[in-house]
Amino acid sequence: MNYTLLGRSGLKVSELCLGTMGFGTENGWGADKETSFRILEDYAAQGGNFLDTANRYKDGTSEKIIGEFMSQKDRDFFVVATKYSLYDNQTNPNASGNNRKNMMRSVEGSLRRLQTDFIDVLYLHIWDLLTPVEEVLRGLDDLVRQGKIRYAAISDTPAWVVSQGNTLATLMGWTPFIALQVEYSLLQRTPERELIPMARHFGMTLTPWAPLAGGALSGKYQRGEKGRIKPESKRLDDRSRAITETVIQIADELDAKPAHVALQWTRAQDIPCIPIVGATKPEQLAENLKCLDVRLTQDQLDRLDKASAIDLGFPGEFFKEEGVRTGNYGGFYNRIKPNRGMGSGQFSR
Repeated sequence: MNYTLLGRSGLKVSELCLGTMGFGTENGWGADKETSFRILEDYAAQGGNFLDTANRYKDGTSEKIIGEFMSQKDRDFFVVATKYSLYDNQTNPNASGNNRKNMMRSVEGSLRRLQTDFIDVLYLHIWDLLTPVEEVLRGLDDLVRQGKIRYAAISDTPAWVVSQGNTLATLMGWTPFIALQVEYSLLQRTPERELIPMARHFGMTLTPWAPLAGGALSGKYQRGEKGRIKPESKRLDDRSRAITETVIQIADELDAKPAHVALQWTRAQDIPCIPIVGATKPEQLAENLKCLDVRLTQDQLDRLDKASAIDLGFPGEFFKEEGVRTGNYGGFYNRIKPNRGMGSGQFSR
């Protein structure tokens, strides 16, 4: 496995991230400790070093399994990303949310479960619509200065909030967000409206969750197999099935699996992208890693883009109009001359 930099940092991470939400058997599904250890061993043997977990995954069991595994290995080889925000104590009103009190409390719990002195990447898990973004950024920066986390990242948050946060970080000399985790796949392309352009501007790496849309893009539901997706889900509606059929066709052309095609499509976007691939069985991990050997042609990428295209809304669709795209809209852009003093543009009449 090759390595890439995470956002605007020098942190080297593997080109596929191992999602560990299924480590633990709480809630009636998942991998037990022995199976989880085998998955981690196989991932590391292939050069994988980037692990994704959270304080709430399997009621903390995911972090505990990773911690016990790393205690027997070289801790510094692994880049562990965990998250805070979701409740892990329903008797305490400040045991959830983005506030500083919960952040500090949650990190201390994660450090204990992970059996480590530091967390490599701490994500804000989901925006709570309550906490001032400056409180979040200052808290994360304090954790970096204390040596308890190395980098900050953010997940499931509106683009304007992330933009405000990274702008504040630049102005105040605080630690910025270097990665953005959102749902993104051929069946879920709405982040292309605001979130992905924003991440591209700030040099953030995209770390998509559900890059296979919960297994829908594996093609198993087309084959009549069962899974955790409910029949009424949008992931199984007519549009989604048509997109999956295109994925299957291209997989057949390449003698590959549909999952390989879907994962490689995310990696082929014009932003650094590290898909999070979950596994509860060693065979699932081995199959997902094979995607790295698949190469999609430009024609195949174009077909996938066309099959899964979404309406970007305004101003995304407006920017695609011929007159705007070529800079000739009403002659407006032809009347802009460079302002040598300001380095921007000035209007001529």
